[in-house]
Amino acid sequence: MRERRSIIISALVTIAFAGVPFFLNVDTSYFAYYLFLSFCHIVIAQGWNFVAGYTGQISLCQNAFFGLGAYTTALIWLHDVTKTGYYFDPVVMVLSGLVPVILAVIIGIPLLSRLRGDYFALGTLGVQFIIQVLFLKGGAFTRGADGLHLPSTVFESMKPYYWTGLFLALFATAVVYFLIKSRAGLALRAIREDEISAAAHGIHVLKYKIFAFAVGAFLAGICGSLYAWYLFHINPDSVLNLNWLFYPILICVLGGNGTITGPIIGAFFITALFSLGTVYMAQTHPILSGALIIFVMKFMPTGLVGLKDRILSRG
Repeated sequence: MRERRSIIISALVTIAFAGVPFFLNVDTSYFAYYLFLSFCHIVIAQGWNFVAGYTGQISLCQNAFFGLGAYTTALIWLHDVTKTGYYFDPVVMVLSGLVPVILAVIIGIPLLSRLRGDYFALGTLGVQFIIQVLFLKGGAFTRGADGLHLPSTVFESMKPYYWTGLFLALFATAVVYFLIKSRAGLALRAIREDEISAAAHGIHVLKYKIFAFAVGAFLAGICGSLYAWYLFHINPDSVLNLNWLFYPILICVLGGNGTITGPIIGAFFITALFSLGTVYMAQTHPILSGALIIFVMKFMPTGLVGLKDRILSRG
């Protein structure tokens, strides 16, 4: 009964979001831009949540996967690789997700087989710095700090961005939901709780860790692809900056790590907080935002989702 009610509520909320462009001019509305950015944050946060929240592996290279997805879209378009209509081409988007998956497998095998906990986190942090330097020093291929310029004349409206962002947010949430409900999800949670016990029960720990790492990379990559179409100017400063590393972490911590709805709630909250802070408190909002995160981690370690459960249990 509870699950059925959740499905109905989710469907109604989705229909409401999908109908926004019919009642609001998404080309001029800042609220529509806020929703689009929130959708992007949901996608990348769900990817990080799957790796860290459900598998217990703290990854600090989500921005590298995001940037790699954006650069893949730009390079495929500029070099006419697939011979297709590159603007909002689903083939390009899928390829932009698969390239980060390849990187995740390549770096995941040595890192996940040797490192755990903080050491794995530091290893992935080193990877994202390497990726930044490679794209910054990529010469004619990536055009260094200036980056790649896509033909912006194809832009007509924000509507396809809005709807694609909404679809990807739903897709990322559905992927995490169904994977967690599967046998793979049970294995990942067993690994999170106790790797040694999981291995003793026949779970191939390294295989499942790499799988989770690759899923997170894929979701970040397709989100980077959408953002590349939005920016039309891809450079290290725009798609490899640390915001795309810290935002998903902050979103999951605030919303509730290791939950399906946590990244959704956290994404809307963090995006609103930082958007309003940038507009009205440009100088002080980083301090207030940092204080809020400390407060949440101190008094609400399970995030807003956990706070709701605690209130309901007391009631």
